[in-house]
Amino acid sequence: MRPGAEEVLPVHVKAGFALGDHTVNIQLATVSLFFLFFLTNIAGLPPSQAGLVLLAGRAFDAFTDPIMGRISDRTRWRLGRRRPYFLIGAVPFGVTFALLWSDSGVQGEAAIFLFYTAVYVLNTLCSTVLAVPYMALLPELALGYHERTSMNTFRSVGVVLAILAAAVGMPRLVDAFGGGAPGYAGAGWVFGIWVALPWLAVYAVTWERREFQKSSGIGFAAGARRLVQHRSYRILSALFLSSRISVDVSGAMLIFYFTYWVGRPEDFPIALALLLAGVLVSLPFWLRLARRADKRVIFIAGALTWSAMLVGILLVQPDQPRWVVFAFCGLSGVGYGVADLMPWSMLGDVIDEDELATGERRDGMYAGFFTFLRKLGGAMGVALAGFGLELSGFERGVDAQGETAILAVRLLTSLGPILFLLLAAWIALRFPLTRRRHAEIVNQLAVRRVASES
Repeated sequence: MRPGAEEVLPVHVKAGFALGDHTVNIQLATVSLFFLFFLTNIAGLPPSQAGLVLLAGRAFDAFTDPIMGRISDRTRWRLGRRRPYFLIGAVPFGVTFALLWSDSGVQGEAAIFLFYTAVYVLNTLCSTVLAVPYMALLPELALGYHERTSMNTFRSVGVVLAILAAAVGMPRLVDAFGGGAPGYAGAGWVFGIWVALPWLAVYAVTWERREFQKSSGIGFAAGARRLVQHRSYRILSALFLSSRISVDVSGAMLIFYFTYWVGRPEDFPIALALLLAGVLVSLPFWLRLARRADKRVIFIAGALTWSAMLVGILLVQPDQPRWVVFAFCGLSGVGYGVADLMPWSMLGDVIDEDELATGERRDGMYAGFFTFLRKLGGAMGVALAGFGLELSGFERGVDAQGETAILAVRLLTSLGPILFLLLAAWIALRFPLTRRRHAEIVNQLAVRRVASES
């Protein structure tokens, strides 16, 4: 029997579902960490053109997320409206990912630029085809208030393992295949298979509920307006955007912090691994706590915990023992993981509230716009970090930076994220969907569905 609203989903369903986010984040992490280097040092593009390749892919990706969400909402196939896209997108996603790291086979900067731009745009499109229906399916699988938090906890584990796999696995595979262009090409195909195959498992362990397959007469523009008018979604979006800016500013600045303030750039990978370990170790604690507290309370607790650790990172001095900064980085992971975990869990509750108000399930549109916010937050975070460094007089390629630039590195690594975390925590206080309110919504939806089937 398929799990119902009051049943706990089996562990193999949660673990299998988490593989989807694992593959998407392998793509995101490898591109973020290595693609700019590959384009400039292996493919031979000038840095300005290499940056434009990444910008074109990001812009196209963000634009297509809401559209894909609406497409999946209105899909009416025998196999469902979400899961078929896992089979459609898996192989193209793997192939285009592998081609990102291949020899273009063309001559001239313009031709090389066009090749990698086209491949990256195609790869981001394949990612959207998979990721948006995937995130839209989560509230349909886990109907319960707590089960959505549990599902997102498994997702967070998949994300952390993906980042570790990308950060550690990509360089080692490049070396194993001989380094240089052949090394990247070989590593690209290994990871291409890695990101494609798990979608078969995601398809196998998931299902779609008949009562969610409702026709929609609302157009894209009208649907977008309703999202903007939905108070709970507006609050959640502001919360999520603020937290994502914190995540991405901190992530972008950490290597600068270890290079120019601590003076030990070789400690950066260790610090990153400890932060991710902190996320993994703390997730069971947050999951248990979520059984007794509202999701907004969990988010606020995580934001304040991470803020406290960032204060420690701000106060660390270069001559202090290495374990001091390592400890603050590891403990930062305790709160860091909540910044992504809880908003996605809260999104499912918002979608239920929307169904009660409109009479239809629009998980795809909600997930599409939420994915867009995730990418917007990342772009804004990196832009703010770059703008702050520019104002401070930071000089590229210079080992010894001025005092103002070093102070800016410290503040952008710690105080900047703290301000956005505190803003997100303040916004979370206004989020109206408590456990009790969500239980009322679920009961009203259940009564309506029984009435419609009778």
